[in-house]
Amino acid sequence: RRFWEEGRGLSGRGRASGSMATAAARGGARGVVKRLADVIPQSVLQDMKVLSKRKQKGVSLKYMMDFGQNPVSRQLLLSAQFLHEELPTRLAHRVMELEGLPFGLSFKPQVLKVRDWYVESFKELREMPPVQTLEDEEKFTTLLGKIKQRHDFVVPMVALGVASLKQEMHFSKSWYELPDIHSFLDRFYMSRIGIRMLIGQHLSLHDPPRPEKIGLIDTVMSPYSIVHEAIEDARHICFRQYGDAPEIALFGSEDLQCAYVPDHLHHMIFELVKNSLRAVSDRYMDADVDAPPIKIVIAEGNEDITIKVSDEGGGIARSGLPKIWTYLYSTASSPLTQLTEDDIQNAPAVLAGYGYGLPLCRLYARYFGGELQVISMEGYGTDAYLHLSKLGTSEEPLP
Repeated sequence: RRFWEEGRGLSGRGRASGSMATAAARGGARGVVKRLADVIPQSVLQDMKVLSKRKQKGVSLKYMMDFGQNPVSRQLLLSAQFLHEELPTRLAHRVMELEGLPFGLSFKPQVLKVRDWYVESFKELREMPPVQTLEDEEKFTTLLGKIKQRHDFVVPMVALGVASLKQEMHFSKSWYELPDIHSFLDRFYMSRIGIRMLIGQHLSLHDPPRPEKIGLIDTVMSPYSIVHEAIEDARHICFRQYGDAPEIALFGSEDLQCAYVPDHLHHMIFELVKNSLRAVSDRYMDADVDAPPIKIVIAEGNEDITIKVSDEGGGIARSGLPKIWTYLYSTASSPLTQLTEDDIQNAPAVLAGYGYGLPLCRLYARYFGGELQVISMEGYGTDAYLHLSKLGTSEEPLP
């Protein structure tokens, strides 16, 4: 069953086709690999090294909201000036890290491709003169749109490189004993969430104004309605794959509102609900009794809004719980090994079910000061607690 391999990701919908990976995508290309010093001018490399040691400046949800409240010309200019200075620093940090990954991951063709995307974006930003007029800001905004598009497939492309490494190391070492790889992926993907949030926020300040929206942030977002929409989307896929879907009971106030990024919340809830639907459907597939409903509760506290997703899908063994936060851990055989780079770029693969769903969800939760926890009772079921910070004052947790 491929139900858990599908869904709506933040960058769109789609399934990847299953043609076999090319030899280049499978193995390391050490023979033809060029280090950064071989592919960019010395001056650019030096500039990058200097910026990679500079501290990144984190911003909070509250700051983004206060700043984008009335996007008049001056604020658009200030936003562009901040990004003109900040984005090269963030990109430089990531390029330098991509250069020095353990176990030969830096030499994987897909990782080299991502490195080159980051280098290209870095060069374009550094070549653009300082933003001083509204005309400059327009040119800069056009460049940001181009950069955002270039980086659309970073997550699956890095995942291909990592999957190739995992395949090579299959017999030598347990995947869960490689904390260096997992902590790198956490840092890399958290940084990417931040870069895309800042770029997306600036681009959307140019959209026609809507009273309740500040860029990507909905100031009066209804968690109930976003959760309800994510439930419908997940059940739709479950119906398509299993021919049926367990019932889902949703409890909580429909009037509750908070400021948040709706796409982020949809992505996280969709992933959690999809996992529960799959677990319950598998457990009760041949049972004589009806599958018990999945229960979702939305509760408001002083600091957090917490959303609990509870299922009776049999749970996870206690020894297996730490593994759910490692990348490429999946109970399904990973389809990534059958994908090529062209597959990914022609139909963006949603990484849920490729062992990326939960780790990425936790990063999205933590980005705005929240958290995701999973508690399981083996033989019964699993509870996932998603905490959203109401205060919006915590800065991005920049790696």
